[in-house]
Amino acid sequence: MKVCKFGGSSLADAQQFKKVKQIVEADPQRVYIVPSAPGKRSADDTKVTDLLYAYHAAVSAGDDGDAIFGEIKNRFVSLRDELGLGTDIEAELDTISRNAKNGASVDYVVSRGEYLNGILMADYLGFEFIDPAETIFFNIKGVYESEKTRTVMRGRLRQTKQAVIPGFYGSMPDGQIKTFSRGGSDITGAIVARSARADVYENWTDVSGVLMADPRIVKDPKVIRMITYRELRELSYMGATVLHEDAIFPVFKANIPINIKNTNDPEDPGTMIVPNVDDDGTDTITGIAGKKGFTVISVEKANMNTELGFGRRMLTALEKNDIRFEHMPSGIDTLGVVVANSEIAGKQPQLLDDVYNLCEPDSLEVFQGLALIATVGRGMISKIGVAGRLFTALAENHINIRMIDQGSSEINIIVGVDEKDFEKAICAIYNAFCG
Repeated sequence: MKVCKFGGSSLADAQQFKKVKQIVEADPQRVYIVPSAPGKRSADDTKVTDLLYAYHAAVSAGDDGDAIFGEIKNRFVSLRDELGLGTDIEAELDTISRNAKNGASVDYVVSRGEYLNGILMADYLGFEFIDPAETIFFNIKGVYESEKTRTVMRGRLRQTKQAVIPGFYGSMPDGQIKTFSRGGSDITGAIVARSARADVYENWTDVSGVLMADPRIVKDPKVIRMITYRELRELSYMGATVLHEDAIFPVFKANIPINIKNTNDPEDPGTMIVPNVDDDGTDTITGIAGKKGFTVISVEKANMNTELGFGRRMLTALEKNDIRFEHMPSGIDTLGVVVANSEIAGKQPQLLDDVYNLCEPDSLEVFQGLALIATVGRGMISKIGVAGRLFTALAENHINIRMIDQGSSEINIIVGVDEKDFEKAICAIYNAFCG
């Protein structure tokens, strides 16, 4: 049994809806469908969710927002008409507009894209419609309630063989709509997959799987055919825009594989994300990802290695200022802390004072403009010369390495380079391993 989530680009217009129906009907195991709101139909188009945000902002500012809502209404009425459905979508739209003008929350308004698309998809497929407001729950603080959701969702799914469950939202204890912060429909799909105990969670999008590198940096990067949850987590954390971490955790916990597939090329196998995979010796690395915007705070103190509690005091200075750190490379008399620029914005003077007072270093330096690049692969641990190839590639491209960190799991090597060398470094690493 499969749970299928379809992204906004997969449901942008009636033609895409027809592709989705063909995909669902091609495999009787595809029984639970999670739709996003309609995405862009062309490069200069606007996503329905963005239109809904704009509509809520206009109404909140005292404008009637009718021009924006007219665009939203046209999208859904056109979808309904082109698909030949009998859904009374106008009545639903009138309710949404009335609620928005009566002060409905932004979460309610922006979630209606998924809600309306779900109604149309259920009608088009002949499936039952399940409103996530009745099956996905947040507590009074807006924190997702995993176990309550799983229990209620599982009970609800047992009552139907085929259903459409819109993505992106659930409800608070008082019944108010609450949306997930990011990657909402992906998260809903994972929740449904776990609750249904699915064999596979299919995530349908507009690309044929996860790419080994950012296509905006590397020309035509290869597709990753098989990747483990751990590898994907490493790549996602370092900036790869694949699936949000919250969308991975529910299925990871249940050991359910994720298949990333292309709605426009359904025969392509895409990428399988699995709990574990045996290293067959064919792949050295799985992928490369990175981010700019880091600062290194470097302290030096004689005999640091013999001083009990020095690292703890350094971390205390960070904790005191509510700053999270990324990495902490160290030597006998030196210790560096890598932090995101966003973490220390407006806090740097106080942080440095606290480091001086708590650690009493001989010297303290701050290096800005650092980019981090992670080279990830389950095969790295068993291959000789991986680090050598990586560092040689950077040296041959005249790229200076300012930091090196390899995790204890040995599935990744992270290097820090100047931001100006970021794109060149990723291309160099990719070419060294993928040709």
